[in-house]
Amino acid sequence: MAKMKIAKPIDATYQTIKEVLEQARSQSYRAVNIAMVQAYWNIGRIIVEEEQRGKTKAGYGEYLLQELSTRLARDFGKGFDESNLRYIRKFYAVYPIRDALRHELSWTHYRLLMRVEKESTRKFYLEECITGNWSTRQLERQINSFYYERLLASRDKKPVKVKKLRIVKHNGMKEKKRKSAHIDELALPYTASRRERFYRYAGRYRRVNLANECLVCYFYSVQKCFSSI
Repeated sequence: MAKMKIAKPIDATYQTIKEVLEQARSQSYRAVNIAMVQAYWNIGRIIVEEEQRGKTKAGYGEYLLQELSTRLARDFGKGFDESNLRYIRKFYAVYPIRDALRHELSWTHYRLLMRVEKESTRKFYLEECITGNWSTRQLERQINSFYYERLLASRDKKPVKVKKLRIVKHNGMKEKKRKSAHIDELALPYTASRRERFYRYAGRYRRVNLANECLVCYFYSVQKCFSSI
């Protein structure tokens, strides 16, 4: 007897299996990430302690990094050049308490945070990164755009009374005029493009893409342009 062919949609079954595999992959990635961050912290501690033991010898720190880099690269491949070892050493110096390390952050996150010199600013970015679930690209963008500094400045900035708001598009020079309103530039993160900013008009937020538009405000007899970044 010939076997019957049963045609039955398996979309739901496939989706369930896919979710199981994606969850397993995500858990594996987090586990590896946590292990590597802790390993780098321990390596940094060992380097700092060894440097302190040999601090009476001139140039011992540089010699130590050079030798470690050569041997680690030979045994473990790329990723242990002198530059990265300096970051690992700094990692321990900046975060000396291992229990304070956050498992939500990757090594790349920590490398970016260590570029921020001021401790309070660095702590702000760390907390915002975790709360907002920022990727490394998002974190780098906020640091490079001085998000923290702009946020502090905006708290002291009052809305400015404008006579009229005119948006002039470069393509076609199309103009849109508004009535008198309060408008202030918000210290919010840039979105997908560094040329996109958010402005508040009449109590609502409006995104202005500065790559195509020039926001021009006339403050009585004074003209101020926010198009420059």
